Amino acid sequence: MFKLKNFFLFTILSCLLIALVGCGSAKETSTKETSNEAQNALEKIKKRDKLVVGVKYDTNLFGLKNPSTGEVEGFDIDIAKALAKKILGDESKVELKEVTSKTRIPMLKNGDIDMIIATMTITEERKQEVDFSDVYFKAGQALLVKKGSNIKGIDDIKKGTTVLAVKGSTSAVNIRQKAPEATVLEFENYSEAFQALKAGQGDALTTDNSILLGMQKQDPNYVIAGDIFTDEPYGIAVKKGEAELLQAVNDFLKEYNASGEYDKLYEKWLGEKPKK
Repeated sequence: MFKLKNFFLFTILSCLLIALVGCGSAKETSTKETSNEAQNALEKIKKRDKLVVGVKYDTNLFGLKNPSTGEVEGFDIDIAKALAKKILGDESKVELKEVTSKTRIPMLKNGDIDMIIATMTITEERKQEVDFSDVYFKAGQALLVKKGSNIKGIDDIKKGTTVLAVKGSTSAVNIRQKAPEATVLEFENYSEAFQALKAGQGDALTTDNSILLGMQKQDPNYVIAGDIFTDEPYGIAVKKGEAELLQAVNDFLKEYNASGEYDKLYEKWLGEKPKK
């Protein structure tokens, strides 16, 4: 009987000890998780010593993967590198991840990227999902058509006209408002949309004039028709509530403009000085 009592006592004490160790471990894990959550995005970037930026890989002049070198090049890419230099002291401490108009916000929300620098128009609707920096580029929506096309501007987009656009872009929304009788076909990215235009799947391709300019440079058989018919101010997007990171981005943009580096970058990629 004595041995049986000792056995039960030993069993109870063992269970209590396991429970206490488990609680301690859970408490330690919980403390670590709380500590990680308490760390803001800017602190995480500095601790990681790398800035992860979502950029386009298919947008000439802004973010295009060079097939010869495998490097992604463009206006947005240079902005990302300069921002990495500002935050981490070295422009090479940046990781570029491919995004499209459709995937960029989900990737930011999921924590796959720290910010979006990808020809992203600031809109009231998007402000519900992300926080935007100050405007870093002013664009406007336009049309790209084959040389000799009868389409000379937005007024020529009528019933029977097929317009190509990209999924998740403001352009797809705007063209339906500006030309409600036109047929709109949407593609995953700009490369697919441009190839569809060349293949005769549509009469015009619509997006920001800055992006269309890149396509026009790629193939001079296609030209921008008419003037812009919307204003498309680009902003750098970060997760909502990341005030410290947003402030760092805005401080960078102000300094970059004031130093004259922005004007040099604009001229490098767009071939002219920015309009003030």
